[in-house]
Amino acid sequence: MSLMRDLYRGETEFDFIGRRRTFFVISGVIIAISLLSLLVRGLDGSVDFTGGTIVEAENRAGVDVAGVRTALGAVGEEGARVQLRVDTLSGTESIIVQTAALDAAHQDRLIEAVAEVAGVSPDETNVDAVGPSFGAEITRRMIRALVIFLVVVAAFISWRFEWKMAAAALAALFHDLALTAGIYSLVGFEVTPATVIGVLTILGYSLYDTVVVFDKITENVHELGSRHTFTEIGNLSMNQVLMRSINTSATSLLPIGSLLFVGSYLLGAATLREFALALFIGVAAGTYSSIFVATPLLAEWKEREPGWQRMQRRTARRGGEIAAAAAAPEVAVEIRDSGAVARPPKQRRKRR
Repeated sequence: MSLMRDLYRGETEFDFIGRRRTFFVISGVIIAISLLSLLVRGLDGSVDFTGGTIVEAENRAGVDVAGVRTALGAVGEEGARVQLRVDTLSGTESIIVQTAALDAAHQDRLIEAVAEVAGVSPDETNVDAVGPSFGAEITRRMIRALVIFLVVVAAFISWRFEWKMAAAALAALFHDLALTAGIYSLVGFEVTPATVIGVLTILGYSLYDTVVVFDKITENVHELGSRHTFTEIGNLSMNQVLMRSINTSATSLLPIGSLLFVGSYLLGAATLREFALALFIGVAAGTYSSIFVATPLLAEWKEREPGWQRMQRRTARRGGEIAAAAAAPEVAVEIRDSGAVARPPKQRRKRR
């Protein structure tokens, strides 16, 4: 109860910046694993990015994956991706076959093979064909939107605060991007246009949480900068807004979790899954980076400035003087009854 009261009052004393080396090591390991997975396994892009053909049909024949692959082998597509998906609302099972981009004749043979093994007519299948040039165009637009977003963010934070805060905020954003992409690569989640929309959304959320902390730091620097080091001000600011960050994250993760687990998995709204999954991973990563990456990294840079280094030396001298004064035997203590009474030391008389 005491901790919760201190959190709501902003009176906690967690030393976030003092433990920044530990947080940097944890983030470094996570990013290294994510980048290694991206290099080795890569991302599983949907047909919208890679191009290809998707054929979906209701599995009225009740065939399994092995049976579908056998039928696809007759048309030279035994290496195609095959999935059996069950609609939780209707209870019907569907066969989903994804291949590379095909010409018209080869695509017709694929549709006939899927329809035959599923026990339906070719007219009852759903076909989605995307050319490789369209997927490349989608990828270029995604990268262009991301670059424009980062440039605008850096310019605004530099104008509103300073360039070091902009650099720290961008570092936190890259941390969130690497973590989200690494999880998608490790687990094998499919990257769709909805995933890209979710990623851009979480970058805005992570930026909001970071700017809240930076705004509090700027306010405290104006009020306390002449008496305290940047580390002390940074820790104070983060403890003051810690409960706000926790509440914001909790109120964001709860509806996103409902959208992900209830809407997409239990109710079968598969179209929401990619969007909600990216949001859930990104919000959690953004909460971590705004607390354990952005501000500690900013403190690492600010403490190297001459002005803040002078403040550190001044604070260290003041602390040493206080400690020396407390340890010096300048007063004698006289015990009286049940308490202790302080009296000044005796002065020696001068000889004449």
